[in-house]
Order: sequence, then structure tokens, then C-alpha cells
Amino acid sequence: IVKRGKERASLELEGFEKEVEVNGRKHKVKVIGGGAELDEGRSGKKLLRIRITAEVDGVRSEYRITYSRRGADNAAVGRAYASAEAPGGKEADAERLSALVKALTGKEPRVYRIDNGKIMMECYEGHLEGFTRFAELADAIEEWLEETGR
Repeated sequence: IVKRGKERASLELEGFEKEVEVNGRKHKVKVIGGGAELDEGRSGKKLLRIRITAEVDGVRSEYRITYSRRGADNAAVGRAYASAEAPGGKEADAERLSALVKALTGKEPRVYRIDNGKIMMECYEGHLEGFTRFAELADAIEEWLEETGR
């Protein structure tokens, strides 16, 4: 508990830099800024929206991960979708987002191809714990976890 308390909000997104390996390739990640906010989905569910602006391998993009509670066990699941309009297409965008998530949390997201050709990344509670190390995200994450009944 003490270790987790010391880690919480101990870092800042802005200026964070790290090199990580995803799919056997090294990626240089530089975070420009970001934040998190609570929102309400169409169904009335409480959502956590994480927005991060970063430069990955020299390509600057704004990435969005939306967390909701899913399933009978009320699991926290974050989803993001790769953009076909991004430089290099959706495959390259998915790899850059995976590198960003790994740099910030220490864990790669799961990557899926879904039926309409889209690429979806999923993050879980372990990723949320990594995100809480950043001051810009910690308060909104903690509030969302409390409100959605962890």
C-alpha cells in the first residue's frame, strides 16, 4: 500500500520520454501532454476518457482510450481504435499506440482486428494502475474507480 501511494501521481505526462520494444521493433515515445475526464456514455454508464498527445517515432498524434465497466465481474476495460488516416495507416497507428501504452504503463495492450477491418486495442486494470502514476491522470482515475464500484 505504501509503495502504491508513493507511485501515485509521482510522474508528469508532459516531457515524459521512453524507448520501448513492441513486436520486435524499438519505438521512441515522447509525451507532449494529456489528461483524463469522466463522462457519461449513451447508455448512461460512467466512462473514463484518457487523452494523450504524444510523438511516437516522430509522428505526433492525439490518442484516446475510453474505459468502461464490462461483464458480470464489472471489469475495467479501456478501448482505443487505430486511425486509418494516420501516417502509415491503421497498422502503424496501432503499433504506435501500443508503444505509448507500454511506455506509460509497462504493459502492452491487447490488439484485435474486428469484423469491419478496424484495429482495436484493449487495456485493463493493470494498465490503469500504470496510468495512475501520472499526476494529470491520477485524480480522474481514482474518482472513476470509486464511482463505478471497484
